[in-house]
Amino acid sequence: MGTRIGWTELPGHVCAAVEDVLGDRVVEAVSQPGGFSPGTADRVRTAGGRRAFVKAVSPTQNADSVRLHRAEARNTAALPAYAPAARLLGVHDDGEWVALVLTDVDGRHPVLPWHPDELATVLTALEALAAAVTPNPVPHAPTVTAQLTEDFAGWHRIAADPPPDLDPWARAHLTELREAADCGLAALDGDTLCHLDLRADNLLIDDAGRVTVVDWPHAGRGPAWLDTALLLVNVALHGGHDPEALLRRSPLTADVDPATLTGVYAGMAGFFTDGARRPPPPGIPTVRAFQRAQAEALLPWVARRLR
Repeated sequence: MGTRIGWTELPGHVCAAVEDVLGDRVVEAVSQPGGFSPGTADRVRTAGGRRAFVKAVSPTQNADSVRLHRAEARNTAALPAYAPAARLLGVHDDGEWVALVLTDVDGRHPVLPWHPDELATVLTALEALAAAVTPNPVPHAPTVTAQLTEDFAGWHRIAADPPPDLDPWARAHLTELREAADCGLAALDGDTLCHLDLRADNLLIDDAGRVTVVDWPHAGRGPAWLDTALLLVNVALHGGHDPEALLRRSPLTADVDPATLTGVYAGMAGFFTDGARRPPPPGIPTVRAFQRAQAEALLPWVARRLR
């Protein structure tokens, strides 16, 4: 994934602000893997034994990560108590450094490639989550359509300037891919709060099988089925399962217009293909390879659906 700084690399005033939120001195910090932010992601413990999760970043690491941290703070603070998410304990924002202090969730990421039992548990949890956050409980959340408009225009940008290593099938079907992505974008109305970035590293499962969804900066209002459909991109990437069978099996996606689902996957494939050809953003050297891998997993699936 990405490269991170750690708790000990934070400025003293940021550490002090976090300790003010926790009401105690931090004596242990363990950096967590996963994700792409170049900022901190530490499970911390105070002298009195209190635990929390701290993530902090400044523009020196990556300016866009600062924006995402602020969005995550707003969204997480507005999540209802019944949503299976970490709770926001406090925020430090001095105009440069943004630090979020969240409850420490007792859990681990799903095993990859996806284990059938864990995948079934997560898909069931997403059904419950969609029901719990419909109608949308976060008034300031933008629409999913607004969130994804630029992303789903990827094939339009590629058609205007095709990269020399563009997949041959994609090169021959750019018109269909553009039309499919536009169709998918037009069908994303809804009043469910969607996470929009569901991957294994944004999920935690505890010993009792409870699922917690973390990292909410991209949340938006859209259809109840969207997060389940997007999670299957991660399933397809890691292999071992038939995503078409999973689409038919899930109550959330089983009755969705097939053309809409094809459009969503075409839009995501365009976003990943377009992103993968760009220079890596500051502090996040591995994200382009990850986007390329997702594009390579999605394109054959989209091609089958478009036949």
